[in-house]
Parts: sequence; C-alpha cells; structure tokens
Amino acid sequence: MIRQPFHLVEYSPWPLTSSLGAFTLAIGLASWFHNHGTMCLTIASILIIISMFQWWRDVVREGTFLGHHTSHVTTGLRWGMILFITSEVMFFLAFFWAFFHSSLAPTPEIGCSWPPTGINPLNPFSVPLLNTAVLLASGVSVTWAHHSLMENKRTNAIQALIVTVSLGAYFTFLQAGEYVAAPFTIADSVYGSTFFVATGFHGAHVLIGSSFLAVCLIRTWAHHFSNSHHFGFEAAAWYWHFVDVVWICLYLCIYWWGS
Repeated sequence: MIRQPFHLVEYSPWPLTSSLGAFTLAIGLASWFHNHGTMCLTIASILIIISMFQWWRDVVREGTFLGHHTSHVTTGLRWGMILFITSEVMFFLAFFWAFFHSSLAPTPEIGCSWPPTGINPLNPFSVPLLNTAVLLASGVSVTWAHHSLMENKRTNAIQALIVTVSLGAYFTFLQAGEYVAAPFTIADSVYGSTFFVATGFHGAHVLIGSSFLAVCLIRTWAHHFSNSHHFGFEAAAWYWHFVDVVWICLYLCIYWWGS
C-alpha cells in the first residue's frame, strides 16, 4: 500500500443535497417573487440547513477526532479558501461593474442623471454609517478572537466570538429595517436593481459568515481548537474580513458616492 500525506474524503451525499437545495432555493425565490407561495422556498431552506449541519459535522469529525487534517491537508485547505475568496471577489466585481456602467454614463431612459429621475436614495450618514461602524467593530473583535486563540486564551476567544456573532446579527437586523423603510424597490430602474442585488448578496454573505463564526464559537467552547491547529477558525476570520472589505466598498460607492 502506498502511503501519502493527503486525506481522501469518504463518499458524501452533502455536496449533492447542497446543490439540490441551492437549485430549489432559486426556484423558490422566483416563485415567491411572483406570488406563488413559499412552499418551495421552505423546502429549499430546510434542505440547505440540514446539509449545512451534516457537512459541518463530518468536517469536524475529520479534523478534530480522526486527525485527518495533517499539515499537508491544511495547506490544501488554505489554498482552497484563498481561491474561494478570490472567486467571491470576482462575484462582487460583476455587481460593481453593473453599477458603474449605469452610473458613470446615465442613459436618457433614466433621465440622464444619477440617481435616476424619481429615485430618492437613502441617507448614507444614517443607518448605512451605523452598519459600517458595526461591521468594522466586528472585524476588530474577530481579530481579538484570533489573537486570543494563538495565545491559548480560550475564555477571551469565546467572549470575542460572542461579540462578533452578535454584531453580525445586529447588522442583519439593521439592514432588514433599512430594506423595509427604503423609498424604492428592486423594480425601480437600474438603481433599485443594482442596489438591492449588491447589498442583498452582501447581506446573505453576512448571514453565512455569522453562521460560520457561530460554529467556530461552539467548537472553541468544545476545545476543538489549539494555538497551532485552528484553521477552521482562520477560514471563518478570512471570510469575515472579506465581508468587511466588500461592505466598505459598497458604502463608499453605492451609498455615499452613488447618492
């Protein structure tokens, strides 16, 4: 038998169920937007949540209890996370491209002005500025948690993660309130489309990042991390910093300059 340092994962149904959940979610959202009920959306959400918990369970078992995450495997995981975040950068770049394509040269169809004629943009110095402060504070607290882990200060790491997850939840609450109070909708010209698609996908990333950090909080409380073996947390921290940077770009370009 040839020995090699890499972990060959077992057959898993969770990539398939996650893909089916994402596909069903797209159909469910389209059905909901056209007033055809929320049954498909509910099924998709349940399928995604089950897949998420089961997949995380398997990864925790591999890395913590079975010892499959060796230094070679961890290096591969690092590069995988780097490439994933790079793909996310390209994802958001498309939204910024659409925004600047429309805003730098407004067409006669939208009144040759930006914001388009009839659109009252949100005040960038009210809730959006508060959300910016909240996310920047969460970036500080997640860095505090990382340094606490590296210094074997588990209690401090737990406290910092509680603060970070709470700030993420508060950001989501504020953004939901902002959407409800917005004087325009996603159907209001290209401004509404670019605004809600860009900020909406960012809000989805905040939810995903908050879930990721909540799992890290549970794992830290359960002694799954050490000062030299905590890539699961590092990946979550990288993702959260990426979310912070994207929000700063959204705030400066869409909320402030775009208004």
